[in-house]
Formats: sequence, C-alpha cells, structure tokens
Amino acid sequence: MSKSNLTRRGLLKTSAVAGAGVALPTIFTASSAAAYTNEPTGSTVTLGFNVPQSGPYADEGADELRAYELAVEHLNGEGDGGMMGTFSSKALQGNGILGKKVEFVTGDTQTKSDAARASAKSMIEKDGAVMITGGSSSGVAVAVQALCQEAGIIFMSGLTHSNDTTGKDKRANGFRHFFNSYMSGAALAPVLEKMYGSDRKAYHLTADYNWGYTTEEAIKSSTEAMGWETVNTVKTPLTQTDFSSYIAPVLQSGADVLVLNHYGGNMVNSLTNAVQFGLRDKEVNGKNFEIVVPLYSRLMAKGAGANVKGIFGSTNWHWSLTDEGSKAFVKSFGTKYGFPPSQAAHTCYVQTMLYADAVQRAGSFAPCAVAEALEGFEFDGLGNGPTLYRAEDHQCFKDVLVVKGKENPTSEFDLLEIVEVTPAEQVTYAPDHPQFAGGALGNCNNGA
Repeated sequence: MSKSNLTRRGLLKTSAVAGAGVALPTIFTASSAAAYTNEPTGSTVTLGFNVPQSGPYADEGADELRAYELAVEHLNGEGDGGMMGTFSSKALQGNGILGKKVEFVTGDTQTKSDAARASAKSMIEKDGAVMITGGSSSGVAVAVQALCQEAGIIFMSGLTHSNDTTGKDKRANGFRHFFNSYMSGAALAPVLEKMYGSDRKAYHLTADYNWGYTTEEAIKSSTEAMGWETVNTVKTPLTQTDFSSYIAPVLQSGADVLVLNHYGGNMVNSLTNAVQFGLRDKEVNGKNFEIVVPLYSRLMAKGAGANVKGIFGSTNWHWSLTDEGSKAFVKSFGTKYGFPPSQAAHTCYVQTMLYADAVQRAGSFAPCAVAEALEGFEFDGLGNGPTLYRAEDHQCFKDVLVVKGKENPTSEFDLLEIVEVTPAEQVTYAPDHPQFAGGALGNCNNGA
C-alpha cells in the first residue's frame, strides 16, 4: 500500500509535519499503545466468531463454528490447507496471519440482535478480537455490523441474505460474501417461469424482520415482472413454530403458489405444515399447486425431509459443485467432521480466508488498510467462480445456484440438486438500485 493511501486512511502522518515540531496526537506517537482498536502486540491474533448457538438458526451456527475452526487450522498450517491451495491469491503462507498464530473466541447470538451485539462487544472489549464474523440472521448482521463500525473493527458477515446488509444499512467496516435477496429473485424468476408459466397467483408468508421483508420484495418484484400476480403477503413471527393458522387461509385465497420467505427452523416447520394441509396435492386455477422456498440450505432440506422433493429455491453454494476450490473444501471439512459442509459453513470459511488474505496483502491489521485491500478485490478458487468484492457497497458478486429438492436422494446429505448455475452478470445490479437505496457506506473507522 502506498504511503499516500496510508496517509489518507489516517494511519501515517507525513515527515514534514513531524519535522516541524508539531506535537502529534497521542494515537500517532511511538509510545501510543495502539494506532487502531485491538492492535495485536504479541505473537497471536484473536478473531471473534459470533454465531447462533441457540435459537431457530442454531443448526447453521453449529456448522459455521465447524468451518471457522477449520479455517483457523489451515491458517496456522495444520491439516491439508483446504482452499488455500486453490485460492487465486497466494499471500497466505500457513504461518498464521502476518506471522501471528490465529486464536479465536466465540459468542452466542441467540438469533437476537441485542444478544449478538452484547457478545460481539464482549469479544472486542474483553478478548481483544481484531475482527468479528458470523451470524445466520440479517437482523443480527445489521446490528453487529453497526457495532463494529462504531468500535473500529472489521466485520466479515456470515450468513446474511437481506438486501439491507449491503443496502440501506451498509457500513465501511462491513463486508458480505453471501448473496442477497435481489440475487435470489434474479436467479429464480427465469426458472420459475420456465417450470410453472407466467400466469400464476402467489401468496407470500414472510418472516417478520428485515431479511423477510427484502426477500418478499425481491421475489415479488421479479415474479410480477414476468406476469405473476401477488394475491397476499402475510408476516409471521420469527419465534413461530406452528404455522397451521397461517397455512389455512392460503387455501381460500385463490393462490396457486405459496412462497415461503422463511429460513432455518421456520422454513422446516412452515413447509411441513403446508404439506400436512395437502397443498402439494391441490389443483387450483387448473394448475398444480406449487411451493417455492427462495433461500434454501442443505440443513433445512435435511430438517424438512421428503417435504422438499421437487421444490425450487436458491442457494449461495452447494457441496456438490465440482470446481477445485469447492472440492478441496468439501474434502477438508468431510475429513474433519464426517459429513459435507453447508452453505453457511462455506461462506464463513471463505470470509475468514478473505480477511486473513487482505491483512497479509495490506501488511497490517488496521481496519482501514484491510478494507482498502478488500475493496474491488477480484479472486477465484473459493467456489462460485470468479468473484468481485465491489468497492461501492462491499458486496460480493459471483455465480448463484438455483436448486430443487431431489426426488430420489441417495443419502441424508444428497437432498438438493443444482438445476441452474446463474452467472454473476445476471444477478449484478447497480449500486443505487431501488432495492438497495437509502444508505451510505460512510468512512472506514480505525477506532482506538
């Protein structure tokens, strides 16, 4: 990184100022304890893994932690190195990050914003975490990202699909590898039109928080553009476990498609209730009744069992991909844990590698130096094909998968099949797209 960039980022003062005898602010003096929040001073560096270890997304959280632990092993030179061998950047050497051994602390978000902020705050203030990552809820991601912005810490979000994370609530210290609601709509719509036609009536059940809202908006927008009519949209509490009272009105609405804007345990329960009510066996408007799950995961498919057969949705990544990076990660993860990784595990592993690589390339753990190394970074070898970390909003752009539940799975892990690999160009949008309006990235904060 050039000296001028460091000066602009607030990490260095020019020698002319120092030579003029002007007293430097304490933060820039040689005796200063740190030039940025939690600057590592010893032989180790601490990362904070903040995941749902309880609550409706706990399954995703458990798999995220597995991936984080695997990433730490690989960064420290243990195991087979996983994706470090396929990553297009060759900055990482398997000797930690900038030669410092990687250690980590964990927190439980409980899939609650207040709890997630509290655990992240503790990891930053008490444990000295220099980076926070994790989460399986967009409400949590938005809350923790804002906290990290205030604290001067890089936030590498985990599983967060809401447009808001890199839309109206984006922050200069926050970065997202996972895809978003708009991308799901852009990838799914052509497949749904091909399979079900353009004359459909859709009924949406939507988780009552920001991920649900933006997913509903994205799917509505993309399906209405191809001719579908939205009959009704109904919000459901995130804490809901029995969706029977929400399913019953669908039968009286005239809809012939039910869109479940639910994730994790919510989706497992709502889909199960829908099947119990016989929706999949109905014929409405002269058409077979269909169910769509915009955001899918292997863990959800496992929970819902046979109910997912033939149901379409989108996913960020799947263990059956045959690119070299995906194969390397599946091998490493499977060897350690005995089963294939979920998309949650994949995105968290990749985010850890991308952070470590950015630090290595920047030659510094300073948040603004790391942010500059990530902005506009193009890479390959981590699954999903060539990927761009766009500077304008800190969103990754890559291929998106459309999947459906397998009719004849061969194992408890072989539940989804890829029906379309949607190229990155098809899901790319302008930074000022209306679904992402209302927020400003702002300036990076080094904290301290």
